[in-house]
Amino acid sequence: MSLRANRSNIQSIIEGKTSLGIEFGSTRIKAVLIDEEFCPIASGDHEWENRLEDGVWTYSLDDVLLGLQAAYAQLASDVLGRYEVKLSTVGAIGVSAMMHGYLAFDAAGELLVPFRTWRNTSTEEAAEILSEKFSFNIPQRWSIAHLYQAILDEEEHVADIASLTTLAGYVHRLLTGVNALGVGDAAGMFPIDSKTNTYSETMLDKFFELASERNLPWVLPSILPKVLVAGDDAGMLTEEGAKLLDPTGTLSAGAVFCPAEGDAGTGMVATNSVASRTGNVSAGTSIFAMLVLEEELRGVYREIDVVATPTGKPVAMVHCNNGSSDLDAWVNLFGETLEAFGGRPERGELFGRLFEIALEGDPDCGGLLSYNYFSGEPIAEVLEGRPIFARQPDSRFTLSNFMRATIYSAMATLKLGMDILFSQEHVRVDRLYAHGGLFKTPLVAQRLLAAVLSVSVSVMSSAGEGGAYGIALLAMYRLFGADNLSLEEFLGERVFSENIGTQVEPSREDVEGFEKFIERYRSGLEIERAAIKHLSN
Repeated sequence: MSLRANRSNIQSIIEGKTSLGIEFGSTRIKAVLIDEEFCPIASGDHEWENRLEDGVWTYSLDDVLLGLQAAYAQLASDVLGRYEVKLSTVGAIGVSAMMHGYLAFDAAGELLVPFRTWRNTSTEEAAEILSEKFSFNIPQRWSIAHLYQAILDEEEHVADIASLTTLAGYVHRLLTGVNALGVGDAAGMFPIDSKTNTYSETMLDKFFELASERNLPWVLPSILPKVLVAGDDAGMLTEEGAKLLDPTGTLSAGAVFCPAEGDAGTGMVATNSVASRTGNVSAGTSIFAMLVLEEELRGVYREIDVVATPTGKPVAMVHCNNGSSDLDAWVNLFGETLEAFGGRPERGELFGRLFEIALEGDPDCGGLLSYNYFSGEPIAEVLEGRPIFARQPDSRFTLSNFMRATIYSAMATLKLGMDILFSQEHVRVDRLYAHGGLFKTPLVAQRLLAAVLSVSVSVMSSAGEGGAYGIALLAMYRLFGADNLSLEEFLGERVFSENIGTQVEPSREDVEGFEKFIERYRSGLEIERAAIKHLSN
C-alpha cells in the first residue's frame, strides 16, 4: 500500500484525526500514520538486530528506546516534508512488537536480567513440565516457560520480580504508565480463557501448585499485566511518554491508546483475518500461521500454540523461529559477488530478480536441500541453529533451483505444523492471507506458499506494511471506529470492503514438486542434528 500524499490530509494531521502505529519487528522498528480513511499518509523506520550474548538472544532496552525515537523522528520528518506542518498531535496510538519472551522488572522498574526474546530455546524442561501439568501446549518461547525455567534453575532474580511483560507491554507502559496488554499478546505470556478473555484461572491454580514449594514472595496474577480486548481504553500518552517518544517536545500528550498487541495479532488485523475460518501467514525473521478456530482443538500438540485474536477468539498458531534470515544472508552474498565485479545492485531489485529466478527452477528444486535454522526450531525438535545447504553429486545445482530451495526452506517447517491442523484436526479455512517482507516481490513467495500448504493464498496491497499498519488500525478502532461495530465488522465493512487482494491457486506441478522436497527435508533433519553435535563453538 503506497503512502497517500494528499493536501486534504493536512487538516486531519492538525486536528489529530489520525492514528499512529508503532511495531517492533525483529529487524526493523516501523511507525505508520494513517488517516480517517485508513490510508497510510506518512511513515518512518529504524533498523536494528538482536544479538547473541552469553548464549542468549537479546536486545538492550537502550536500543528499544533509541529505535522508538528514531522511527518516530523519521515519521515526523516525513510529515513535515510531505505536508509542511509539524506533527504536534495524533488522535490515537498503538504499540505492537514481536511476541513472547521474558522481560522481568523489580519494584523500581529496573530490568532484572537481559531481555530474553522469543528466539531462545533454553526452556525445554519448563515447557514440558507446564504442558503436562496444564494439558495444554506451552511453547518454549512463552513468557511463562521462561519464568518457570528461571525458577527451576534457581536464578537469584526471581525473588525480586515485581512485574513481567512483553516488549509491546514494556513500551506501552513507558508511554502511558499503564501495565496492560491486548489479549492476543497476553496469550503468549500465559494461557487465556476465551470465555472470560483473561488468564485461565484453572491453569493459574495449577501453576500455584507447582511454584508453592519454592516460597516465592509473589503470586503469578500479581506480576502479570492486565488483559484488555480491542476497543478497550488502554490509557493515554502522558507528558513523560510524549517526551520519550519525541525528545524535541513538539508532540503533545493526550493521545488515546489501544491495547498493546503482539505481531501475530496485528498481522491478523492487517489482513482482515480476525473472523472464524480466516487465516494468515506472516513471513519475516520468523514465519508463523494463524488460523481462527470455529471450536477448540481436540488434541494437544507440541507444534501448535493456542492463542487469541485481539478480541479473544481462539487461534491455532504454528510458529517457526526461523524465517528469512538464511535467505537474507544468501542474497547478501550474491550482492557482494556482484560488487566484486563492479556491480551496484539496489537491494530491493536484487531480491526481486532472485525471487523471480526461483520460479524458473525445477518443482522439486532439482534435489537440493536447505535448512534455514539460525536458532533452535522446536517444531522440528532441533535445539540449536546450524544453517545448512546440502546436495547430492547428481543434483541439478542451478541458481534457479538454489533460490527455490532457499525460499522453500523458509516455509518448510511451517508445513510440519500445518499438516496437523489440516489433516488431523480438519480445520477449515475460507481464505488465507499472506503478509510480511517475503511477499514484497509480487506473486513469487505467494505462489510457492500455495504449493507448500496446498491452498489458495491471497496477498493484499497492504501486505508490505505489516503489523505497524495493523496496530494503527486497532488504534483507529479505539478512537473512531467502534460505533457498536465488532472488530470483524469494522474491518470488513469500513477498512477492507474494497481490498480483496490478489489470489493464487496452487498448481498441481508445484504441489507435487514440493512434496518431493519436503520428503527429502524430513529425512535430512538428522543432518541438522549431526551438525549441532559436531559444529560448535
